[in-house]
Amino acid sequence: MTSRWFLLRTCVAAMALASPIAACSSTPSGPSTTSAEVGATHYAKTCALCHGAHGEGYVADNATALNNPEFLTTASDDFLRRSIARGRPGTTMSAWDRLHGGPHDEDAIVAIAAYVRTWQKEPTVTLSEARINGDATRGAATYAARCASCHGATGIEGPNVHLGNAEFLAVASDAFLERAILRGRPGTTMQGYQGKLQFAEVADVVALLRSWAKPVATGDVPIPGTLGPIIAHPDGPEPAFVVGNRYTSADAIKAELDRGAAFGFLDARPPSDYVTSHIAGAASVPFYEAKDYLFALPKDKWLVSYCGCPHAESGQLADALLASGFTKVTVLDEGFYVWKDRGYPVRTGAIP
Repeated sequence: MTSRWFLLRTCVAAMALASPIAACSSTPSGPSTTSAEVGATHYAKTCALCHGAHGEGYVADNATALNNPEFLTTASDDFLRRSIARGRPGTTMSAWDRLHGGPHDEDAIVAIAAYVRTWQKEPTVTLSEARINGDATRGAATYAARCASCHGATGIEGPNVHLGNAEFLAVASDAFLERAILRGRPGTTMQGYQGKLQFAEVADVVALLRSWAKPVATGDVPIPGTLGPIIAHPDGPEPAFVVGNRYTSADAIKAELDRGAAFGFLDARPPSDYVTSHIAGAASVPFYEAKDYLFALPKDKWLVSYCGCPHAESGQLADALLASGFTKVTVLDEGFYVWKDRGYPVRTGAIP
C-alpha cells in the first residue's frame, strides 16, 4: 500500500463481486469556478511545495498524488476539507485551518478542496457506509506480509501513508479502505491487490486498520505569540557552521548547542505542528509567511531553519532569508523528527 489517503474499486467489479461499494454517479461533482480559482492561489501558497503544482505528488516527503483518479473518485468533499483543515497530526501533513493553527479560514479550506476537485475527470464513486466485518487477528498476518514494509508495523512508522493515524481513520470509511487495497493507486508504488487477496483477507486487513482507530483531539490549537528571544546563548561563541553550507547535521548542531554557541532555531512549519512539538527554544516562523518575520531576525547571528520534511519547508524559509541578505543560515539536515528521535531537547505548546 502506498499513497497518503486514497482507496477505491470500480463499479463493475463492485456489482459483479458483491462488494459493499455502491454504484458510480454519472459525472464528477463540479466545483464553482470562482471558488476553485481562489483555491488555486491558496494551494500554491501552502500545498504545492509537497504535493506538486498540479497535485502530482511526491515532490517532498512522499506527499501523495492528489490528482490520482482512484483517489478523487472516492474521496468525498468532506474527506478533502477535513484532511486539509486537520491534517494528519504526528506526520508531515500539517493542519491548515485557523482552528488548528494554520493560516486558512473555512472559506479558504473549501476553496482548496474545490481546486483539488478540478483534477477529477472520472465519474464519482458512491461508497457504502456499511461496516465491513473481518478478523483483525487474521488481518495482522496479511498486513505484515503485504503492507508493513511501506506503512510500518502499526501503520505509523512507514515512509508512506500512515494508515494508523487517528485523523486518517476518522475520515476514511471501511469501503474507502477496502477499495484502496483492491485497486491501489495506479501510477504510484501502491499496487492493487484485487486477484491477489481474497475478499475475506481484505476484510480482515480493514478490521485490523479499524482496530487502530483512536479518539481524535478536539478544540482550538493555541497559536504561538510574539517571537521572544531568537538566539540561545547570545553572548556565546560563534558556532562552527560554514557559510554557504546549506545543510548541517543534527549531531553537529546539537554539539554547538551543548557548548553554548550563539545561534537560533527557526521552525518553518505551520503553528499547528509547532504547538504539537518543536525544538526547545525555537521560534515559529512559518515558511509561507517568512517575509513578515524578517524585520525581527538578527543578521549577525546564525539561524538554523528546520521542518519535518526534512528540507522542503525549511529550505523555502532559508531561501527567503538568503534572498533578504542573511548569510548565516543553515538547514537542519535530517529534520525535526530525527532530532526528536535522538532524544535531543524538544518542547510542546506555544511557548518556545
